[in-house]
Amino acid sequence: MLSATATATAGVVFGSNWITLLATPTRLLYFCHSAAAAAAVSDFPLTINITRRPRHRLRKNSCSFYSTSSPFPSILTEPDDGNQKKSVNDARYSSLRILEWDKLCDLVSSFATTSLGREACKEQLWSLNHTYQHSLILLKETNAAVQMHNHGACRLDFSSINLLLVKSGLRNARRGGLPINANEAMAVAAILESAYFLQLNLKAAIKEDADWYNRFMPLSQLIMEMVINVSLVRVIKQVIDEDGSVKDSASSALKRARDQVQLLEKKLSQLMDSLIRNEMKETSFLEVSNIDGRWCINSGTGQLTSFNGLLLSSDSGTGRIIEPLSAVPLNDELQQARASVAKAEADVLLMLTEKMKKDLDDIEKVSDSVIQLDVINARATYSLFFRGASPSLNLSEELDGSFSTETYLSENETLMASFPKEREWLLYMPKAYHPLMLQQHRQNVQKAKKEGSNASDVSALDQARPVPVDFFISHKTRVLTITGPNTGGKTICLKTVGLAAMMAKSGLHVLSSESVKIPWFDSVFADIGDEQSLSQSLSTFSGHLKQISDIRSQSTSQSLVLLDEVGAGTNPLEGAALGMSLLESFADSGALLTIATTHHGELKSLKYSNDAFENACMEFDEVNLKPTYKILWGVPGRSNAINISEKLGLPSVVVSNARELHGAASAEINEVIIDMERFKQDSQELLHEARHHLM
Repeated sequence: MLSATATATAGVVFGSNWITLLATPTRLLYFCHSAAAAAAVSDFPLTINITRRPRHRLRKNSCSFYSTSSPFPSILTEPDDGNQKKSVNDARYSSLRILEWDKLCDLVSSFATTSLGREACKEQLWSLNHTYQHSLILLKETNAAVQMHNHGACRLDFSSINLLLVKSGLRNARRGGLPINANEAMAVAAILESAYFLQLNLKAAIKEDADWYNRFMPLSQLIMEMVINVSLVRVIKQVIDEDGSVKDSASSALKRARDQVQLLEKKLSQLMDSLIRNEMKETSFLEVSNIDGRWCINSGTGQLTSFNGLLLSSDSGTGRIIEPLSAVPLNDELQQARASVAKAEADVLLMLTEKMKKDLDDIEKVSDSVIQLDVINARATYSLFFRGASPSLNLSEELDGSFSTETYLSENETLMASFPKEREWLLYMPKAYHPLMLQQHRQNVQKAKKEGSNASDVSALDQARPVPVDFFISHKTRVLTITGPNTGGKTICLKTVGLAAMMAKSGLHVLSSESVKIPWFDSVFADIGDEQSLSQSLSTFSGHLKQISDIRSQSTSQSLVLLDEVGAGTNPLEGAALGMSLLESFADSGALLTIATTHHGELKSLKYSNDAFENACMEFDEVNLKPTYKILWGVPGRSNAINISEKLGLPSVVVSNARELHGAASAEINEVIIDMERFKQDSQELLHEARHHLM
């Protein structure tokens, strides 16, 4: 028995291994996905209370379950704060993996010039804690780095710096006791010198034109705030050579010790040559060896020598290692001289360490600033390489709209934005590319060039770029339903929007031909793909319901939700009803924007009964029987299966019978949709001509 009291005016979805519950303004539905679930529902009383929160708060319903003897798992109970936080994060990370955000993060971070910069770039891009204000700062940093690239004189290239050595040198200096080594000292000198020249170049640019300081903000402030001890760089370079060795001139004690080593090595070399010449016969084999820093002679197997010596080792395969007695005193002196060299070098490095200790905090701040600049530079270089456009990032109209990209960025940057100034657009993204598809295209072109393909083939491959998509979604739209044929590009459209939202939030430019206007989303949730949840023993359909249930309960009024083939995988009538209920729920009290793809024709009609819905479809070229991957806005998709089968030569009797079974009404609807598509295409062509004439 299932008893329920519903007070909601909007839908809510909850899912588990056993049951999925749906509430709409007019009906309460539950779906049992197994015989065990049905038995459980019939054997145990379950009461459901659904209450709606005010619209100005988080756009979701709260649902509490209670039963004296409930068989349902703990997932139906409200988790504690820690588990809830983990669950939300898991849903977010799962959605980002579905969108292949990890691949894009790897790509962007590859543009960093240091190892620590690459790690920091990945960590920053994967952060889910960016606030709206922080996202604006990240975008401003990227824009400033692009300006620096275009200026040319202030390049943020730190490829000559080994930040790992800098960090290890700072750690050693702070610990005390052992001094830093020569390579660490040179790494410190390199980072200070690089920062110093960056400051000099920035000062020169500002001297040429004072406006550059503001154009490069906040990077100009970050660069100018670095405290650099130039005298420390000079001291390091005076005593450390470029190859990482301590110079002879570093100290008089070191010079004397090294001279003594050279003198002793020369004497030992002469002594060994003399001994070997006296022993040389036609059948003899003698050579000089160095064992633990001591000069010795390696004689052939079983070969006797006339000089006395100490047998250090004897092997049947390699012969005998002998230290001549006459060489023992010289070897002892040599060991002492080398110890003196090591002591003198350690004294020099200890002196450097003591000098560095006064500036450790400043050096560490410079190191952190260089990592930060490297991360920013990676974002900017990625944008320049793929020709991205700086997005205008805005909060939803329900929040305070006074603090937006237009007010945060400089007036000059705002004037450069080319998106329409009307506030009708929630999302304005013309000719946007899927970043990973564009990367794959570039890789294919580079591979063809590397393999020596002829110029015509390379040119043809270069021209076959991925097809960009246009997204124009008005403020009143809460749910966009995209229909169209299989392999028509619907899923790519979803991923393009999802990745663009994450890119803008993370301070990246969006790969669009024009400036983009995009909302700031606190989270991007996605249910895309056809994977079964084996870990929870869920079928494909149940797995999707579980994922959508989590999305529905976790999304807020600032979230973006992407649903692929909503309502698919079950009986078409039930799937269509489920899809309609879900989308109505999201439209009324769900995310800021929901984009769903579907094959269910019933979902197309939602637009005509609810202003929060909008239709779009993927264009299909019936002449060539292939998709164009372009979006037609305001037009619901139509069925192409029967027309395609006719063009492919299916017998006319079968086609006619299919049309009759499909129904005359559906045929008439398709004819209307055809006219709408033609009208849209004609209007787009006229609009393009008008823009061309205006230009």
